[in-house]
Parts: sequence; structure tokens; C-alpha cells
Amino acid sequence: MELADKSGTETPFLVSDAFAGTIVYPPGGHFGPRIQNDLQLVLLHTGAMNVSIDGVKNQIPVGSVVLLKPGHKETFLFAKDMETWHRWISVTPAYIDEMWLEKLEQLPLYIPISEKMNELTSLILAIQLDYTQEDSPVLQSLGEAAIWLYISESKKINLHRGHPALLKAKEIISHQYHEDLSLNDIAQVSGVTQEHLIRLFQKYENTTPKKYLWKRRVEAGLELLRNTGLQIEEVAYKVGFKTSYHFARVVKQHVGKTPSQIRSESWNK
Repeated sequence: MELADKSGTETPFLVSDAFAGTIVYPPGGHFGPRIQNDLQLVLLHTGAMNVSIDGVKNQIPVGSVVLLKPGHKETFLFAKDMETWHRWISVTPAYIDEMWLEKLEQLPLYIPISEKMNELTSLILAIQLDYTQEDSPVLQSLGEAAIWLYISESKKINLHRGHPALLKAKEIISHQYHEDLSLNDIAQVSGVTQEHLIRLFQKYENTTPKKYLWKRRVEAGLELLRNTGLQIEEVAYKVGFKTSYHFARVVKQHVGKTPSQIRSESWNK
């Protein structure tokens, strides 16, 4: 699928505005119905979200980013028994090619949130804190980059279709990282032996399934530290650590800073 191709013009869409947001819905929260006017990426970090698009219900796994397209009627229902935290990037097009928009409709509704998508969302939010009119072109460019990043990462996921066990394992980890997952659990759901799964991760991801799982937990923990007021112990529990001590040790190994230091830096920005 060549989404970059468009006859007659240089680009398939031009951005007039872009912004990001973050919100925590209480248990039983809902939003909509509404008509989607922009291109929007919604990153689901905790809780649960069911989005109805033109009457079709879609359960979105935690740890996923959703691509919403203009012209559709949407209603959001959130977890009944816990808070739901999500962030979003809205990209308002000044121009969008209809044929290119049709190709966007063929992309997956959601994919796992990558570290790059997380960082891009955090960057837009950080720029908005000190927003001036001169920042507008920067936000427009970052919003456009977020859409292209989603397209690129969707294609990379499609490339792994020749290795369904690896793709399945990554989906399980991305969506259930906060649960007590063992290597055997992941291998069984993926339909391969533990040894074969380790070989697949080493070949295509240059890591092991367990290291991939801990990395995903750390990424989720960093987002909660930087963007919520949850206690460090609560963050550790929500992302799959049994103790705050273990969480602090693993975070320090990955980023060279303690959770307290990361929390302090985010508050001082």
C-alpha cells in the first residue's frame, strides 16, 4: 500500500493545526456520540476502552494506539471498575486527498503503542505547556509526523505476518504486560515452544521475550510517572511489578535514573 503516492500534488495532506491532550476518565465514564472531524491518534495507557464507530463496537486493548479518521460517528465507553487514562494527538488537515484517505481506512484500527509514539506525544504536550504562536509550525510538523509514524509502524507489523508466533507474542506482551505473564504463558498462546519463541525474538528483535516484556513494563511505568500523580508504589503495581523496589531497580537499569528522579524532573518542567 503506497500511501505516499498522490497524483497532481506534492503531498496527500496538509496540516493546519495539531495538538495533544491527556485525560483520566472515572469508572463508568463515556464520551460521545460525536462526528470525528480530524485525524486523531488515541493512546490507551490504562483501564479499558470500547469505541463504537458508525455503530460497530471495537474493544481496544490496553497499550494500543487507535487511528480515527474524519467523517465517522464515534462513541467511547470506558472501564466500569477502574480509571481509564488515555492521551491523544489531533491533526486538523487543511487539505486531504480522498484517495489517500480511503487507503488510510485500510490500515489497522489500532496497533501497539511504540516508544517513538509515546515520545512524540510527550513532546507535543511539553511544547504546549509553553506555547507561543511561533510554536504552531512545530506542532503542525509533529502532528504530521505522528500520522506518518502510525502508517510506518502499521506496515512493519504487516511485515511480520510471515512469523505469526512472534507477532502474537508481541501483541500479548503489549496488551497484557501488567499481568503475571511467564515465558510459558506467552509461548503457549503463541503456539510455539519456549525455545523456538526465544529464537524468534533473538533473530528479529535482538532480545529475549522476557527482556521485551520488562522493557514494555518500564515504558508504561515511565509514562505513568511523568503524566499522572500516582504514587510510585501504585505505578509499580499497575505495570506488572510486585514491589516498588524491583520497579526502581529495573527502571534504573534501563534509563539510569530512579523513579523519584524521573517524577521530580517531570514536575519541574
